[in-house]
Amino acid sequence: MSATDAVTFWDGVYAARSAAIDPRPNARLTETVTGLSPGDALDLGCGDGGDALWLAGQGWHVTAADISAVAVERLAVLARSHGLDDRVTTVRHDLRTSFPHGEFDLICAHYLHTPIDLDRATVLRSAAHALRPDGRLLIVDHGSAAPWSWNQDPGVRYPSPHEVAADIDMDPATWTVERADTPHRIATGPDGRTAEVTDHVLLIRRTT
Repeated sequence: MSATDAVTFWDGVYAARSAAIDPRPNARLTETVTGLSPGDALDLGCGDGGDALWLAGQGWHVTAADISAVAVERLAVLARSHGLDDRVTTVRHDLRTSFPHGEFDLICAHYLHTPIDLDRATVLRSAAHALRPDGRLLIVDHGSAAPWSWNQDPGVRYPSPHEVAADIDMDPATWTVERADTPHRIATGPDGRTAEVTDHVLLIRRTT
C-alpha cells in the first residue's frame, strides 16, 4: 500500500463515521497514568482523540499524531471546544517515514494495528528513544478481535507483550519492563455494542 493509499484508507475509516463529540480515553491509559505527575506526552495513532483530551485534562501537554488528516483536524476542533487547545498539538505523521520530534515523559501507542506495511518494532524503538529518563512507553495491543473491528481475519495472530518487548529489543541497562500482561475487559464499540476483549499491555520505563 502506497503512502497515498494509506492516507486514503485511514481518512476513509474516520470519514465513514460521525465525528466524536466526547471520546472516551482507553481504560489501560487511565489506570496506568493516574497518579503520575503530568509532563509532555505523545499519543501515537491518536484517532478520535479520547486519550489526548483526557491527558490534557489531567494537566499533560500532548502531541497527538495520526496518519489521517480527518482524525487530526477533528481532534484540533475538539480540543478548542473543550478549552484544551493550549495543551493539545495535533500533527499528521505517516510513521513509516517520519516520527514526531521532541522528548516525552509519556508515550502511548494504543492499538497501533494497520493493514499497511508498518515496521512496528522500529516505530516503537524510536518511541523508547524519545523518552526522557523515568519516562514511560505504554503499548496496548489487541489480544482479540472485537465484533466492530475493521480486521475480522480469523487467522490473525496477536503477539504477546513479551514478544513485542523482544522485537523492540531495548537495552535493559536503559529500559525496564514494568508491566507485561493480558487483561480482559468489557469494551463498548462505536455503535454502542459491548463485548469482552483481551488487551496485550506492555509498559516500558526509561531508567537512565
